[in-house]
Amino acid sequence: MFAGKDEIERVLEAFSEQLEILGVGTVEMVVCGGAALNVLGYVRRTTKDVDVIAFLEKKGGSVALIQAGPFPPLIKQAADKVQRDFNLPDNWLNPGPASVMDFGLPEGLLERTENRTYGRALVIHFLSRYDQIHFKLYAAVDQGGKHFDDLLALKPSSQELEVAARWSMTHDPSEGFRVILRDFFRRIGHDDVAAKL
Repeated sequence: MFAGKDEIERVLEAFSEQLEILGVGTVEMVVCGGAALNVLGYVRRTTKDVDVIAFLEKKGGSVALIQAGPFPPLIKQAADKVQRDFNLPDNWLNPGPASVMDFGLPEGLLERTENRTYGRALVIHFLSRYDQIHFKLYAAVDQGGKHFDDLLALKPSSQELEVAARWSMTHDPSEGFRVILRDFFRRIGHDDVAAKL
């Protein structure tokens, strides 16, 4: 468990050191979830992991997002060393949310990320507040709990919630999900958004 921003960043610095030792080169990752919210100061809570959506690859002036699947061996090796050194869970760094890329990310997501460099070998592109609202709405409707709390902490406007809802419906276009979304918005006092879906 990470107690907050300082602990998360200390571990990311150590991860960068291991990447450098292994000669991996600079690794760039897009990160969402509790770790991103803590580092950017949107929430202050414990979180158990760092959720990686994608790796960023730069070739010939173009930038591509590569869905984070099973990590390449050297990245896994570096993460495993950090896990042992800091007594972290096995999956402290994981591609758990990467499947969200299957149906598309919010348009312009990469341009809105907030970037931090750790050591010489790691750049993290943390999801912006706007994009976290999309991800947290989808997760809150599906799972509730911390995702619901995180969504409220982001203080989304009605307009932001409507855009996020329309994006989430591209991931689950079923009528059942639309009904659940409408009910969710009514429960949190956003009848205006529910009426537009």
